[in-house]
Amino acid sequence: MSGRIVVVGATGAVGAALARRCAARGVGLVLVARDPVRLAALAADLPGSLAVPADATDPAALRAAIAAAGPAIAGLAYCAGSIALKPLKRLTEADFLDAFRLNALGAAMAVQAAQEALVSAKGSVVLFSTIAARAGFPNHAAIAAAKGAVEGLTVALAAELAPVRVNCIAPSLMRSAMSAPLVGNPQMAEAIAKQHPLARLGEGEDAAALADFLLSDAAGWITGQVMAVDGGRSTVRTRG
Repeated sequence: MSGRIVVVGATGAVGAALARRCAARGVGLVLVARDPVRLAALAADLPGSLAVPADATDPAALRAAIAAAGPAIAGLAYCAGSIALKPLKRLTEADFLDAFRLNALGAAMAVQAAQEALVSAKGSVVLFSTIAARAGFPNHAAIAAAKGAVEGLTVALAAELAPVRVNCIAPSLMRSAMSAPLVGNPQMAEAIAKQHPLARLGEGEDAAALADFLLSDAAGWITGQVMAVDGGRSTVRTRG
C-alpha cells in the first residue's frame, strides 16, 4: 500500500494517538483539524507530517485539506465527532442536524473527497461510531441517530468502493477533552468505569490501536465491519 494516511480530527484523543502510531511505522501523514495551534504542535512531533487546518463541517475546506495528500491515499481515518447528550424533550432540530453534519455527513464528504486517491492506492477507510448506536442509552437520541448513520454509511461504502476497504469502530466512553464534562469528576468516572466488565474507561490508544491495524495491510481481508472497542460493555454483563 502506497500513499499518505489522512487523519481528520487529528488533535482529538483517538486521532492524535492514531497519528503517532502511523508515524511510528513510517507512514506519511496529512493531519486535519480545526485548531491550527494544536494541529501545528502535533505535526511538530511527527516529522514529515503535513498539517492542514480545516473544519470537518465545511465541505470545501475538507476537500482542499484532503487534496493535499496527493493522488494516492493509503488510508483515511475520520476521527472527528461529538458527544451531544440531552433528553429527547430538550433536543431541537438544530441539535439533530449538528450531530448528523459533523459525525455522518462529514465522514461521507471526507470519503467522497478522497475516493479517487483511495481507489488509486487500494486504500482503507476507518470511520467511528459509538456503542450507543446499538446498545441504547438514555439521552443519546441525537448522537445515536447520527452514529447509526455512520454504521449504515460504512457498509454501503464497503460495497460501493471495493477493493477499498471501509470499516467502523464503535467505542464506549473514552477519556478525552470532549468527554471531560462526563468523566472529569473522579467519582463519576469510577462509576462509569464499573459499568464495563474490564472496569476502566477507554483511552484514545485503545481505539487507535484497532484503527491503525485496520488501515494497515495486515487487515487486508477485512471490510464492511463495525467493531466494538468498549471494555465488553455492549455484550458482557457484569456481576451484581
